[in-house]
Amino acid sequence: MKWTGLNELREMFLSFFEEKGHTRLPSYPLVPQGDNSLLLINSGMAPMKKFFLGQETPPNVRVTTCQKCIRTPDIEQVGKTARHGTYFEMLGNFSFGDYFKHEATKWAWEFITERLEIPKDRLWVTIYLDDDEAFDIWTKEVGIPPERIVRLGKDDNFWEIGAGPCGPCSEIYFDRGEKFGCGSPDCGPGCECDRYMEFWNLVFSQFVNDGEGNYTEMEHKNIDTGMGLERLACIMQGVDNLFEVDTVQNIMQHISRIAGIAYHQGTPEQDVSLRVVTDHIRSTVFMVADGVVPQNEGRGYVLRRLLRRAARHGRLLGIKEAFLYKVCDTVIDENLSAYPELEGKRGYIKKVIQNEEARFEKTIDQGMEMLSELIDKMDAAAIEAGKAILPGDDAFKLYDTYGFPVDLVREIIAERQIALDQDRFDELMDQQRARARAAREDMGDVAWVEDVTVTLDLPATEFVGYGRDEATAKVLCIIENGEIVDQVGQGQQAILILDQTPFYAESGGQVADRGAVSGAGLSALVTGCQKSATGGYFLHHIQVQEGVIATGDSLHCAIDNDYRQAVARNHTAAHLLQAALRQVLGDHVHQAGQLVDSHRVRFDFSHFSAMSGKEIMQVEEIVNRKIMAAIPTDISEMSQQAARDLGAMALFGEKYGDVVRVCRVGDFSMELCGGTHVQNTGCIGLFKILSESSAAAGIRRIEAVTGTGVIRFIGEQTQQIRDTAHTLKLQNTAELVHKAESVMAELKEAGRKIEELSSKLAAIEAEGLFDKAIQVGPVKVITASFTGTDAGALRTMGEKAREGKDDLVVVLSTVVGEKGTICVACGKSAVAAGLHAGKLIKEIAKLAGGSGGGRPDSAMAGVKEIFKIDEAMAATPDLIRDMLA
Repeated sequence: MKWTGLNELREMFLSFFEEKGHTRLPSYPLVPQGDNSLLLINSGMAPMKKFFLGQETPPNVRVTTCQKCIRTPDIEQVGKTARHGTYFEMLGNFSFGDYFKHEATKWAWEFITERLEIPKDRLWVTIYLDDDEAFDIWTKEVGIPPERIVRLGKDDNFWEIGAGPCGPCSEIYFDRGEKFGCGSPDCGPGCECDRYMEFWNLVFSQFVNDGEGNYTEMEHKNIDTGMGLERLACIMQGVDNLFEVDTVQNIMQHISRIAGIAYHQGTPEQDVSLRVVTDHIRSTVFMVADGVVPQNEGRGYVLRRLLRRAARHGRLLGIKEAFLYKVCDTVIDENLSAYPELEGKRGYIKKVIQNEEARFEKTIDQGMEMLSELIDKMDAAAIEAGKAILPGDDAFKLYDTYGFPVDLVREIIAERQIALDQDRFDELMDQQRARARAAREDMGDVAWVEDVTVTLDLPATEFVGYGRDEATAKVLCIIENGEIVDQVGQGQQAILILDQTPFYAESGGQVADRGAVSGAGLSALVTGCQKSATGGYFLHHIQVQEGVIATGDSLHCAIDNDYRQAVARNHTAAHLLQAALRQVLGDHVHQAGQLVDSHRVRFDFSHFSAMSGKEIMQVEEIVNRKIMAAIPTDISEMSQQAARDLGAMALFGEKYGDVVRVCRVGDFSMELCGGTHVQNTGCIGLFKILSESSAAAGIRRIEAVTGTGVIRFIGEQTQQIRDTAHTLKLQNTAELVHKAESVMAELKEAGRKIEELSSKLAAIEAEGLFDKAIQVGPVKVITASFTGTDAGALRTMGEKAREGKDDLVVVLSTVVGEKGTICVACGKSAVAAGLHAGKLIKEIAKLAGGSGGGRPDSAMAGVKEIFKIDEAMAATPDLIRDMLA
């Protein structure tokens, strides 16, 4: 056994199984394709589900992959131990009804003992308790001594997730030596200690579970194996954990250089932070590369949480500035041999991560401000006595809502001798984890979803609509209210499956065709068309207008060609728009979603700031010049690899087959696209951007119109200009801008005069308050209530009244609509006597159902129960008396 690099091990595995007749498939994206049961791909088998279920036909009955995976259930343990990680690669070989246990075990043993030359005396095998067949194969055919085979129960060596395919499994372990053991005489494979490392799991999928505990033998059995690439590298490189594997260690060393702290040469806490950042930056680079953007829900939230946790641990390492985006370069460089697409996305990945780091800086600052406010509201005497406790609910809100780490909360409040109600915080965290676990259990690692089309055994629908707008088709199936029926009649709605169709099914952001089907004595409107999840069927949504449609009928199908052409104009315009955006804004621009229908183009794209008016005009001009040039569109089919070699752009996360359609517009635009398009750009007519806005973090959205849509837009805008001119009593619309500037100047001057008069009035009213002052101990107290005075004027009155009168306490209230406000101002002598405006207003506001706080000399509060304000104001002298006492 010789030292072997991680990248070399990956290639050795894939090449080995290619020699055994397997087709090497590239890693699927981390974002599941056509599978809503998972947020992120978490196993090598997950993308293969469609093949195991028979939903799609694999390119070969033998397949091998190295799959990128993300798992986050134990995210808080990452870094604390060297065993946990969120990102890993899973090597796998798969058989879809071809070979089974004999070949799977033989080839696994051949690879690890002959190709890798791992010593046989360091290897152990586990099998399912009752799997005598596997035992015989391992001992009699592979030649493993019986004493090195361990039988384990269903929890360890039987793979199943609810109803669906399942079966026993066999795991291969590496004995790391006694120094990693627990010392127990029963220590062996399956023990919780670190001595025996499981690194390859062979799943023998041979049964179908009906969900009631009944298992039926499968006619065509499958093989699904998974071997952690990082775990294998640990063995081959003789290191203790994944963080010491060559490629991972190179990433950590980059972080160490930035922090000035070497691994294992600082404190244990610093090693934790180095491991956290190293793991999380690996995950986030690949997530962003596969189209995930930071958001507050779904997979976007997973990405955001990983990035913020990594950034926070960077701070703990003493790194004050944004740095994660710099480490991206090393992550990309270490993985380029297996994932060359990272190079083309390097700039985009770094920009997304840099922007999220900047947002986290704001979050940290916001959290600090909120924590300071919570501390200010706490009892000062309790803080001084070291008996103050920050409620767990407050800490949890800071953590859960604002992303403020509880570790940082603990550290900050400890400096003020404030404790944390850790039990309550832990209770709330446990509740959150329970909710998350329940959600994961409801979803399952892999959901075996069925719909009514799964039961059908019909030929797939042939789409003939690229070159034709009419066709004669046979009705293969009718579905009404989720059930298969023989016929539907006038007034009913249903779904038709036809043997062929000219109707484009909704996909790729393009809406479906509309039109009609007809026959002898019958007709129906087609209102939509979708593709089934399984079987390749086109589902035509119809409303029967006349007669009865029955299974087996022959129908004349005709799309609404005007509608199709309007959609095509917008779709081709979307291609031109993306190319223009990349020309104006940069190559980091990638499509992040779109909707093209007959009315408009809605195009989402990756960019990190609002476009300027100049940039929007530039994009519009580029697109319109391409339209006026009447450039022919060229649609061709080729292999996916050939298309990528030509430089065709693909949508993040979109699913493409082996053969793809490439839409080219001269040398300006080239994209993989299955949609419908105009014959040349001149058919688009005109292009006009209506709006540019934010769709999500790091994602901008443009809405635009083409052709007659531009003409309608110009007409509407012209009418709005005329209406505005009429309102401003203008005869000539050309004077509109000048008139608007004049009106705004007049309003600004009027506002200035109103503010000036309000200040003067406040000063006059404040002066008149002194007649109402009463003596309370060493201070004079003024209370007054107003109606309609805004909060700003109230504060001004309080400050004016307090000026030059050190022993004065001013308490004022106002009601504006349904909102009440109270203001307290204390002079210097009053504060020295023991009064605190913030504490006083808190007590006063409490009597009217409000809350507030502030400085010792000035404070404001809002109140909900305005009908209690008079009662609260009347109680003010007594509250002051108590505070002075």
